[in-house]
This record gives sequence, structure tokens and C-alpha cells, in this order.
Amino acid sequence: MAQKAQFSSKIGLIAATVGSAVGLGNVWRFPAETQANGGAAFLLIYIGCVFLLGIPVMLAEFSLGRSTRSDAVGAFKAITPKKKWWLSGALAIIASYIILCFYMVVAGWTIEYLWQSITGNLYEGGQAGGAVDNAIFQSRMSEYIVDDINPLIFTYIVIIINIGILLCGVKKGIERLSNIMMPMLFLLLLVFAGVSLSLPNASEGLAFFLNPDFSKITPTVIVSALGQAFFSLSLGMGILITYSSYFPKDTKLTRTAITVSLLDLTVAFMMGVIIFPAVTSFGLEGESLNGATLIFITLPEIFTQLPGTQIWSVLFFSFLVIAAITSTISIAEVSIAFMQDRLKMSRPKACLTVLLPVFVLSSICSLSQGSLSHITIAGLNIFDFLDTLATNIMLPICSILICIYIGWVAPRNLMDKQLTNNGAMKSHVFGIVLFIVRYIAPILIAFILASQFFK
Repeated sequence: MAQKAQFSSKIGLIAATVGSAVGLGNVWRFPAETQANGGAAFLLIYIGCVFLLGIPVMLAEFSLGRSTRSDAVGAFKAITPKKKWWLSGALAIIASYIILCFYMVVAGWTIEYLWQSITGNLYEGGQAGGAVDNAIFQSRMSEYIVDDINPLIFTYIVIIINIGILLCGVKKGIERLSNIMMPMLFLLLLVFAGVSLSLPNASEGLAFFLNPDFSKITPTVIVSALGQAFFSLSLGMGILITYSSYFPKDTKLTRTAITVSLLDLTVAFMMGVIIFPAVTSFGLEGESLNGATLIFITLPEIFTQLPGTQIWSVLFFSFLVIAAITSTISIAEVSIAFMQDRLKMSRPKACLTVLLPVFVLSSICSLSQGSLSHITIAGLNIFDFLDTLATNIMLPICSILICIYIGWVAPRNLMDKQLTNNGAMKSHVFGIVLFIVRYIAPILIAFILASQFFK
């Protein structure tokens, strides 16, 4: 049997794991959720959810993956071979594959906008350095997404990039890419944060983001913050189980989970520092910051009011492409690891088996915005239905099942051994983490799931 791949350095391990968590969820979902749920009040609850619930569930997934050094299905089979708990891992793999199919399309949009920024076509009809009616960008986005040709071309480019990276393997592909791209991502965030904070009236937007109004904390805000925490940390997708199976035996899981969570929080926080001062400075507070509007309409509108419009646009969409690529490769790796471990495929064969069908499946998702938009499921087009099914339903179910499994089914000392590296070090958090995983996290995640049906 071939030796299991491992990350070769602590920095590479952290960079790859952070890259798997940091994605479009931090960039477009976090600012939108923050605006809709009271600003700083939501931010505080979100931070609390990450530390009190996100990290314990992350540690549960880390413990499951590293203890078995297997894929999302094999991890359950290795611990309880005669029980059907492996279906939990299978559900995570299916959910991640569904997400991969429509996420490739969104990643394609980011590359298209990067290309249009480089060529300057994105701002045709606009006036760099002055106010521009956002109807220009609304029209451009609508026309682009419903088009049948260009989105497919850029989606295919994303898939080809993923194939190229993933064929190189864990060390030379995923780790090497993450070591390069994650520092670039944080550098670009710092640049944009500096620019945003220097804008006129930036303090007003910053006040909305940082000065909490506790009267705005409601059960809905809490549920939304919890959902954002789990979504942004990639919990329940099988990614963390898969990546932790590549962790060396001496990796300190608690420290790794805290580091990854802090860096993930940093990206979300800096996006808030970038977005809200800019929105306030340019009088766009009345605009709804849903994800697509924020990225493809509001921000290009803001760039037109800055000197060097094209430069800022290129830098931002470069940042967005980095976030999208690091996310897509981590999502794809879940299925690739399954093919290698369960079906004993070579890595090249596993990569192609996973990604070649995505050309067809992502095409359907893309076309469902245009010529296939008449096909609906539960009143949603195919793209939106798959998004809702995987993100809002399947991922919470997977997280609940993992908590129940680690808390009640797996040997009680499994997590203890992993957090102490088989007794080589002390863990001061095991009892608290186990209590949260057993009792608190499953109940609160169930509230997230139930909230999808009672809006």
C-alpha cells in the first residue's frame, strides 16, 4: 500500500487548512450577514460562535481524520467497521461534491471579472474617478450570468486549473499553492483595508461594524452567526477530516484549530473593515449587500470613485480568484481522497474521475442561470437548489452526525489521545471540548437546520 501523503511543514499545514476555510463565504457572505443582522452585534456573536462551537467541532473532525489517516468514509469505517456510521462520511462527500459543481461556476465568475478588469471592459460606459450609476454594473452582471458561453469558458478554466494543481499531489500541489497564495491573500487584504480606512467618513462605517448595539441581538441574529461560523470554517464538508489525515503525528491539534480559526476570523474581520467604511464613504448604505451584489456591483462601483480604478479592480478580483481556487481544490480533495483510499485508484486516475464529470455538472449549474432557467426544483433553478440543499441542509446534518459520533459512539479516549498526541503533552481543554461536542453543538446546529424551514 502506498504511503499516505503528508503536509511537509507546519506553515504549509496551516496555509492549506486556512485556504480550505477561507473562501467566498468570508468575502461575500460575511459582510452581507453582518449588514443584515445588526453590524457589530452580529460580529460579536459570530466570534463567540467560532470559539465556543466552531473550534470544538473542528477538533472533532481533526481527531477523526488524523487518528485514522483516512478519507471521510474510511475514518468512520476504521473506528466502527461493523456499523453504518460511514454513511455520515458518505453524506459529507456527496455534499462537498454538490458544492464543488456550483462553486466552480462562481469561481469562473471571479476569473471573468478579473479578466474584464485587466482589459478595462468592466468599466466601459463608466467614468473612472467619478460617481457612476450602479445600473451599469447591475446590467453587466445580469447579462454575464445569464449568458450561455462566457461563464462556461471561465468555469472550464477553473476546472482545468484545479486538475493541474491536484494532479501534483498534496505536497507539490495543495501545500505549495497554499504557501504562495495565502500570504498574497493577506497582503491584498491589508492593502485594501488601508485604502478603505483612508476614505472620507470611513469612521461612520467602522462604527457600524465595531460599536455593538446589544438591542439588535435576537434569536435570528444568533442562528445566523452560528450558521456563518460553521460555513466559514468548512465544517461538515469532509474537508477537515481529509486534510487532518495528512497532518504529521506530532501536529498539535488544539493549537492548529485555534490558529486556523483566528486566521479565518481575521479574513472576515478585514473584509468588514474594507467594506463598511467604503460603503459609508460613497453613500451606498441603502444598497442591499447580498453576496453577488456586493462583489459584482457595489465594489466595482466603489472602484470607479477611486484614483486608479483599474488597478484596484485587478487587485481585488485577484484576491477573489485566490480565495476561490484555494477553496475549490480543498473541496475536490475530499472526493479524490475517497477514490484513492476506498477504491485504491492512483492519484491521477482519482483526480480525473472526480473532476472530468464536473465539466458536465458545472455546465448544467451555469446554464441554469440562462437557457435552463425554466427548469426549477422546489421553485428554485438548479444552481440555487443545489446551493440550498448542500449548504443549508446537508452540511448541518453532517455536523450533527459527526458530533454525535465523536461524543457518543467513538471510544471516549479517541479525542483525548489526539489532543494530547497519545499522552506526549497535556490537554487542558479536552473535557470542555467533549462536553460541547456531546451536548451543546448538536442542539445548536439543529436550530440552524430547523431555521431553514421556519423563515
